[in-house]
Amino acid sequence: MLEAVAAATILALLVAILSNRVSPLVALIVVPILGALAAGFSTEIPAFILSGITKIAPVAGMFVFAILFFGIMTDAGVLAPVVRAILRAVGTRPSRITVGTALLALIIHLDGSGAVCFLVTIPAMRPLYDALGMDRRVLACTASLAAGVNFLPWTGPTLRAAAALKLPVAAIFTPMIGVQLVGLGFVLVVAWWLGWREARRLGLSGDVGGVAAAQLAEPDTAVLALRRPRLFWLNVALTLVVVAVMVMGWAEPVVVFMLGTALALMINYPAPTAQRARIEAHAPAALLMVGVLLAAGAFTGILNGSGMIKALAHASAQHMPAGLGPHIPVALALTAMPLSLLFDPDSFYFGVLPVIAEVGRQFGVASVQVAQAALLGQMTTGFPVSPLTPATFLVAGLSGIELGAHQRFAIPWLYGASVVMTGAALLFGVFAL
Repeated sequence: MLEAVAAATILALLVAILSNRVSPLVALIVVPILGALAAGFSTEIPAFILSGITKIAPVAGMFVFAILFFGIMTDAGVLAPVVRAILRAVGTRPSRITVGTALLALIIHLDGSGAVCFLVTIPAMRPLYDALGMDRRVLACTASLAAGVNFLPWTGPTLRAAAALKLPVAAIFTPMIGVQLVGLGFVLVVAWWLGWREARRLGLSGDVGGVAAAQLAEPDTAVLALRRPRLFWLNVALTLVVVAVMVMGWAEPVVVFMLGTALALMINYPAPTAQRARIEAHAPAALLMVGVLLAAGAFTGILNGSGMIKALAHASAQHMPAGLGPHIPVALALTAMPLSLLFDPDSFYFGVLPVIAEVGRQFGVASVQVAQAALLGQMTTGFPVSPLTPATFLVAGLSGIELGAHQRFAIPWLYGASVVMTGAALLFGVFAL
C-alpha cells in the first residue's frame, strides 16, 4: 500500500511539473501532503515537513547568498574580463560557445560538487548566451551533461556505491575510465550539435563580425555605473578565496557565501542605500528559487519521514522478474537515470542498491558490476534533472528558465549519455548482456 502511494505521489509530481499545469512550488507542497494523507498520515505531516526543511536549509541559504554574491561581483565587473576572454577564445560562434561551456563545466566539476560547477559555470557563460540570443535551455543542458557524466572516485554516487556494497572505490572506477571518456566525448559532440542548431536558428553562419561582436559585449550606461574597475583585483581575490574555501571544504558553503556577500557589499558599495539597491536587484531570483528549494525540502521530508521512499525501494527490488537476473547490470544501467527521478541518492544507494546486488549474486552477477551499472545514470546523469536534488533547482534558477522547461529539454540528452555509456561498458567488457 505504502509503496503504491509513494509511486503515485512521485508520478503525480513529475506530471504536474513537466506538464506546466502548476508551478513547481505548488506541486512540491501540495502533492506530497495529499500523498501522505492518502497513506494514512495526518498529525505527523508538519513534523515531516520541518525535518525536510531543516535538512535543505543550508542549501537554501547557500543559494540565496550565492546569487547575491555572484550578482554583486557581476555588477562590479569581475566577470566582464572572463566573458571577454571567452569571446576571444570561442568567438561568437554558438557551436564553439556550447563546447566552451561543456569544457568549463567539466573543469569546475573536477571537485565533484554539482552546486559549485553550476554556480561558477552558468553565471560566467549566461551573459554570452543572452548577448547572442541563444536559448538558455542549451546552457542549462550543456552544463548538466558535463557534470552528469563525471563520476570520479571522490564524487557522491561513487562513494555511496562503494560504501553500500563494501567495495574499494578503485575496483568500481578503474574499469570505468574508458566508459567515462566515451561519455565525455558524447557530451562534447552534443554540445557542438546544440550550438550548431542554435546557429541555424539565429541565422549565424560563422562568427559575428568584429564591430557587431564589440557591440554585443558593450554594456549600457547603467551597467557601467555599477562597475568598480579600481577594485577589480581585490574583487578577483575575494572571489577566488570564496570559491577556494568552498571547494576545499574548509567551511560550510552557506557560511562562506554569507561572509563573501557582506564583504562584497562593503568593499564595492559602502553606502547603505547602494547596498540595499544591489540586494533588491538580485532578490527576486533568489527568493523564487529559495521558495522552491524549501518546498522541495517539504517534499523529501514527507516521503522520507513517512517511509514511502524506503517502501518503494524494497518493493522495486523484490518485484524484479527472475529472468532478468543475469542481465541485471544492463537493465540497471538503462534504468538508472530515470530512477534518479524516483529515488534520492541515499535512498537508492543505501536502500535499493544492496538489494539489487543481493539478487544479482544469486544469478552469479558480481556486486561490482551492479555498482558500475548504477553509476551510469543514478544521480550522475540523472542528478541535474531530479526533483529530489537541490542542484536541479540551482541549474534552472541560475539559467533563468522554468524547471519543467529544463527537464523536458535536458532529460532526452542526459538519458542518451547513459545509453551511450552503457554501450561502451558492454563494448569494453565492464559487464555483459
